[in-house]
Amino acid sequence: MESAGILRRARMTEEQTEQTMATTAIVGEKVGMTQTWVDDKVVPVTVVKVDPMRVVQIKTNERDGYTALQVTYGTKKASRVSKPEAGHFEKAGVEPGKRLVELRLDSGDEFEVGQEITVEQIESGAKVDVTGTSRGKGFAGTMKRHNFSGQPASHGAHKTHRKPGSVGQCAFPARVFKGMRMAGHMGHEQVTTQNLTVVDSDAERGVLLIKGAVPGPAGGVVTIRNAVKLAGQGS
Repeated sequence: MESAGILRRARMTEEQTEQTMATTAIVGEKVGMTQTWVDDKVVPVTVVKVDPMRVVQIKTNERDGYTALQVTYGTKKASRVSKPEAGHFEKAGVEPGKRLVELRLDSGDEFEVGQEITVEQIESGAKVDVTGTSRGKGFAGTMKRHNFSGQPASHGAHKTHRKPGSVGQCAFPARVFKGMRMAGHMGHEQVTTQNLTVVDSDAERGVLLIKGAVPGPAGGVVTIRNAVKLAGQGS
């Protein structure tokens, strides 16, 4: 009975994944944060610069095992383009851009190689998921990385105030368990913030204003998709 329940939940998860794959996606660069007025209220927004994207390749389930669009944007000097990249762009008949980015989509049937995609794909008022690379914090201790409270600040504590404390046992099992929360590299990882609202989509200036904060530093590359959790609700 338990195994049947596990299989049923797995099938439900697969069906939900199929139903909630993004149908619209664009890539942009985070400019920074500001504020704007919406219905007589000041709203904090993140400004994302979205240059026109060119479709370089269309990935399909039959050939690649998944569906996605490979796009580029901006321009790049010919002397800075490697020969493999130059051949890839030449085959598609597309001008080389800053970088190649893959946008996972439910279907790529609506697109063709060489087609231009603009910020108009995302309308004002839409709910979106924004994916970016978080700010790198370097090597961080347990108090910053895992919100540990630290050791006593007085009563005989001698230079151990920010140390993690014990991380293992004695002769048995004589090792530190995997997954133990310890000091280490923090940040610089893929982060997705879901269900953000697009306050304004300015096609003339190629700018998106998104309510709230999005992952990454200014200048970081972000991917914007329609909110997958709301896809089944008609959003």
